[in-house]
Amino acid sequence: MEHAQEREACLEQTQKYHVKRPIYNQELLQGQLCSSKKAKSHLYSFLPILKWLPRYPVKEYLLGDIISGISTGVMQLPQGLAYALLAAVPPVFGLYSSFYPVFLYTFFGTSKHISIGTFAVISMMVGGVAVRVVPDEVVSVDLNSTNVTDLFAARDAERVQVAVTLALLSGIIQLCLGLLRFGFVAIYLTEPLVRGFTTAAAVHVFTSQLKYLLGVKTNRYSGPLSVIYSIAAVISEITTTNIASLIVGLTCIVMLLIGKEINLRFKKQLPVPIPMEIIVVIIGTGVSAGMNLTDSYGVDVVGNIPQGLRAPKVPEIQLIPTIFVDAVAIAIVGFSMAVSMAKIFALKHGYTIDGNQELIALGICNSVGSFFQSFTITCSMSRSLVQESTGGKTQIAGTLSSIMVLLVIVAIGYLFEPLPQTVLAAIVMVNLKGMFKQFGDIAHFWRISKIELVSTFVASLLLGLDYGLLTAVTFAMITIIYRTQSPQYRILGQIPDTDIYCDVEEYEEVKEHPGIKIFQANTSLYFANSESYMSALKKKVSKTNSFKKGSTLKRYWLSLSCVCLLSQTNDVEAGVKHEIANDELPVNGKFTSVDDSVQDRSPDELEYFVEPKTNVHSLILDFTPVNFVDSVGAKTLKSIIKEYKEVGVCVYIAGCNGPVMNELTRLNFFENTVTRDLLFHSIHDAVLACHVKDASCLCTLTAEGSPPADSPD
Repeated sequence: MEHAQEREACLEQTQKYHVKRPIYNQELLQGQLCSSKKAKSHLYSFLPILKWLPRYPVKEYLLGDIISGISTGVMQLPQGLAYALLAAVPPVFGLYSSFYPVFLYTFFGTSKHISIGTFAVISMMVGGVAVRVVPDEVVSVDLNSTNVTDLFAARDAERVQVAVTLALLSGIIQLCLGLLRFGFVAIYLTEPLVRGFTTAAAVHVFTSQLKYLLGVKTNRYSGPLSVIYSIAAVISEITTTNIASLIVGLTCIVMLLIGKEINLRFKKQLPVPIPMEIIVVIIGTGVSAGMNLTDSYGVDVVGNIPQGLRAPKVPEIQLIPTIFVDAVAIAIVGFSMAVSMAKIFALKHGYTIDGNQELIALGICNSVGSFFQSFTITCSMSRSLVQESTGGKTQIAGTLSSIMVLLVIVAIGYLFEPLPQTVLAAIVMVNLKGMFKQFGDIAHFWRISKIELVSTFVASLLLGLDYGLLTAVTFAMITIIYRTQSPQYRILGQIPDTDIYCDVEEYEEVKEHPGIKIFQANTSLYFANSESYMSALKKKVSKTNSFKKGSTLKRYWLSLSCVCLLSQTNDVEAGVKHEIANDELPVNGKFTSVDDSVQDRSPDELEYFVEPKTNVHSLILDFTPVNFVDSVGAKTLKSIIKEYKEVGVCVYIAGCNGPVMNELTRLNFFENTVTRDLLFHSIHDAVLACHVKDASCLCTLTAEGSPPADSPD
């Protein structure tokens, strides 16, 4: 009674709480669970700047970002002007492409160090499309009938529309791939493929700049054999070389090479790299304006640079069917370049990047920038290295570099109108130095991947960058399909006294277990190779196996010897274990190897009774290399088990991994006669199980008192 009162008193003193909440159904509850934290996570993922900007350590990072931004900006300006020539558009559009996308990447990008903007390879691909759609012949046809200046202006305006529409389409493709989580597409651009492609691109870019360096008037070519046509055109006009243009260009090349060498050798001593590109641009502009190179010597200059920003304009959508394939190639190459550089810096500085978000960021930069007359952009290798090496910590450096370009556009752009085009050609050529160094890697990649390297380099060089890349990727995929269609098939044997199994045809030391065949194919099992898998299996096994008369009798004769011995020792289990451990068969009261037993038999006995190499009772399929199995592969596997069971051969599967096991379960593979007992963790487990089962079968046959009748062939 007292205990009950105490318990009631404790219950009265227990703290209570009251909850007032709405009545939840499942839909309302799920909506509540997707609350602010999850929404904030999605927002941070889409706008990474919201995550790192509030935590920005001003004292530690700001000075480095300012220096890096200025250093990158002074490179961004001349490269924007120069790469516009590659894109076959007026130089001012290179400045637009160096401002809008760079500024946007600050908000959406996940890399802290890469420099977004114009890049030689992408600009060259854009220029190739623009020249193909709006060729120089459009001008040359009416050269004598209309004002030449107006004709060139009209041609350039049409090419600008092609370039910005290409930027819109490639941006949309990148954005869609990112939203669909297709960032893995970059894995199909392997290192040998990228090296071969960029090396061929360097040849294309260098060839396209020869006309500007020499000051000759030639058409620009695109498509198959454009490199050959361009070189032939320059050579045919070599006698009209503008000496003043050549001298200025060569002088700039020498200055740039010296500057790069100084920056490389005294990298640790210099607080920031010497900005030789902007120095060359300033000197070239000053010399051209002071000596009036245009009028006095006929040197081609940049020309009109409109002051201020242009109003947004919708690209010409009707061009999309014409340039769709090119846009796909440019989108994938641009993403591949950016993500590869981003991964290098992320690994070096200990942070991670999101490949899918990088696709989204590039897609937004290109698609939004296209409305403001910018062409397709990606990461620049040379500027990224400068941005990182000069102390850049975040994309604040990129923002500052874009602001510097903006100041030039709105305030002082007109000062660069006298800049000779040969100076820009010199900047482009010298920046190809790193790509041309890749020729030194050809020997290395020739040894490890001849097909990818040669196919990519040759296709990109001869067919053009766009079709060359698509050809190389297609060839790589065909190669993958061919390799899965033509795998290597092996019969495995055991290295004595180990649990290691290797190809019996490759190593003499490897021995097969009597009556057991171990088959391996270094491929997955699916619809495309199921038939070849079964054919190879039958061929490999039939080479050393013959299901014929006498094989059952031979096994009975062996079983008789086995039972005689085991009855003497009264230890069946010990005998079986000894046999398994030493690969021996019990004969005449002694455990002796199969080869020893064969030596004591007559030729007749060998022919009709003892055929240790031809009588197979177990077949083990090594599934260690198998990554997946589809419905056709599972059906083929069932057929193999059924067919061999009909001739007295048990089929086992070894080394089957978890995902393959789950897939087989999903496909209802384990039913009726096929059970999980046929699967073993390793080949050795399966071999031991075969020995135990075979020994028990032999003993059962002997216990019946008479040999079974031979089965027909």
